[in-house]
Amino acid sequence: MSIDRDRIHEEFQRDGAVCVRGAFSPDQVALVAQGIERNLAEPSERALVASRPDDPGKFFEDFCNWDRIPEFEEFVRTSPAAAIAGELMGSQQVRLFHDHLLVKEPGTKQKTPWHQDQPYYNVEGFQNCSMWMPVDPVDRESTVEFVAGSHRGPWLMPRSFMDEQAKWFPEGSLADLPDIESDRAAFEILAWELEPGDAVFFHMLTLHAAGGATRRRRAFSVRFLGDDAVHAPREWRTSPEFPGLVDELPAGAPMEHPLFPVVWP
Repeated sequence: MSIDRDRIHEEFQRDGAVCVRGAFSPDQVALVAQGIERNLAEPSERALVASRPDDPGKFFEDFCNWDRIPEFEEFVRTSPAAAIAGELMGSQQVRLFHDHLLVKEPGTKQKTPWHQDQPYYNVEGFQNCSMWMPVDPVDRESTVEFVAGSHRGPWLMPRSFMDEQAKWFPEGSLADLPDIESDRAAFEILAWELEPGDAVFFHMLTLHAAGGATRRRRAFSVRFLGDDAVHAPREWRTSPEFPGLVDELPAGAPMEHPLFPVVWP
């Protein structure tokens, strides 16, 4: 399928999120699905269950597995994902930041609350892009939702998803998120039903959320960094964390490190 690259660049810059239909071939989707099943069978030390013990389903997450799950690395290096991200960001070069696996098993009640991604990270810079692709059909109730234009800021307080604790920035140092659910009509909310091969690309500051899952929802996300991304060491544990990186990459330095390989061009 042909991608209207001018249109999606304009939408990404304006809204902070865009849906790219048919971004990946059936073989590329199958490759990721194979990697997901390998990851589920061989979780890393970063893996966690992000749903409560009494949830009838299960929300499984894992991070930073591209260098041990060969299917993930092949996808990142050979699929159009990095090239699309580079064009959306308007960046001359694209680095891999990390990969993120998100699997909601059938019957999962746990929602993903509204949040921005970048405040949880150890990077600063506006040229960034996350790709989120399902390998299962995703209905409207289970898909990711975005608040259009929220990527323009400001940074908002990151909190833990289940108990809303300020474990990152000190309490009061950033404004809290607006109560989007209490007045959804006041926001321009974007969301798309998705089929395998489709993907959403979004800025790391774009407010987003997702529902539970009545059927299995396996999704793979890859975060990319552009030309202006620099290391921002934190005094707290970032999500994900990169132990020892502060000793190898000074604050304000470009993300030039083997953990973050150039993947485009």
